[in-house]
Amino acid sequence: MKVLYDTVLKATYQSRPNRFVVNVDVNGESALAHLPNPGRMWELLFPGVTMYVVDHHKPDGKTKYRVVGIKRDGKVIMLDTNYSNDVAQHLIEHKLIPGWEEWRVVRREYTVGKSRFDLLLTNDAGDDFLLEVKSCTLFSNKGAMFPDAITERGRKHLLHLQELQQEGYHTGVLFLVQWDRAQWFLPDYHTDLEFAKTFQDVAPSLDWKAVAVAWDETFTMPSVAHECVYAPHVLDKEAHDSGVYLMVMYLDHELELEVGSKGMMQFRPGYYIYVGSAKTNLTKRIERHKRKRKKMHWHMDYFRSHCDMIAGLPIRTSRHVECALADAVRQVAQWDVPQFGSSDCECTSHLFGMTENPIHHKGFMDVVEEFRMNHLDAVVDEHI
Repeated sequence: MKVLYDTVLKATYQSRPNRFVVNVDVNGESALAHLPNPGRMWELLFPGVTMYVVDHHKPDGKTKYRVVGIKRDGKVIMLDTNYSNDVAQHLIEHKLIPGWEEWRVVRREYTVGKSRFDLLLTNDAGDDFLLEVKSCTLFSNKGAMFPDAITERGRKHLLHLQELQQEGYHTGVLFLVQWDRAQWFLPDYHTDLEFAKTFQDVAPSLDWKAVAVAWDETFTMPSVAHECVYAPHVLDKEAHDSGVYLMVMYLDHELELEVGSKGMMQFRPGYYIYVGSAKTNLTKRIERHKRKRKKMHWHMDYFRSHCDMIAGLPIRTSRHVECALADAVRQVAQWDVPQFGSSDCECTSHLFGMTENPIHHKGFMDVVEEFRMNHLDAVVDEHI
């Protein structure tokens, strides 16, 4: 079996200054490492977790190492997307993907029209198979979703694959799920609803698979644990622009503020999480909250004009879980603002505070994962 790297070192993740650079600690030395993966990976990148790096030192380079993997719950996760096509080719050529045993790789980065596809496959009959390869690093206990950030390019690729399929090509997508505990796969309708809807439309006409692969610390070519189950009925029920949401903000100063009919309210410096819901137009609601200038209506409108926006996290769901979500956030937060945003329910508050950025706090991201993905385990199991 092919080992992808000569020497792999363990490191400790510290922070992420930008999309392609992380601060790590290697044997007690703090250093910069290149991260060859543009995904958000909020569910993986927590201070103190184990990373795997290789030497990346160049005379004029800013980074000493390059990240190749990370550990989650005792499992090694591959992060180096530079090797996605190599892994896909290895699995196909060794006939490790169920149902694709007849295919073999004949070319890499094959261009048709305005799109370039990762692999061109063929079989003994001389058929052409255009294949796009995606690395999936968004997981829950038993599930996997793609993408973890909005990808208009990925959506257009799906549409082009469908067009080429209609023109007579054999086309498809291989999702390499870097988590061998994943049992099911879905497009991430929470993060990118348009991609999810497009995927739902084209999936029946494409030859696509999501396979869970298993890595170890040697980063030898992985084995296929199993093919993940696809549950389109979940999309029928859940992939709509409605549900609940979390707004993450930062206030850098002590604030006394008059909030509508509530009167004067006190806010200490720190990070804030607001829990809300929208029966329709969830995307527009989140975008409205992000804007500072607007007509004052909700409690959130008054507070928003005084703080910086960090992120808006939609949780698209048909369940009525706003108060349950607020309670879950309350349990990981350090304080709340009494009676803020909870006038029409029995909750003590829907605005909570923390001293550290919630996006980098595992307890908070576990709440997001629970309401976005883990609750789907039972729904998927019902239809297996």
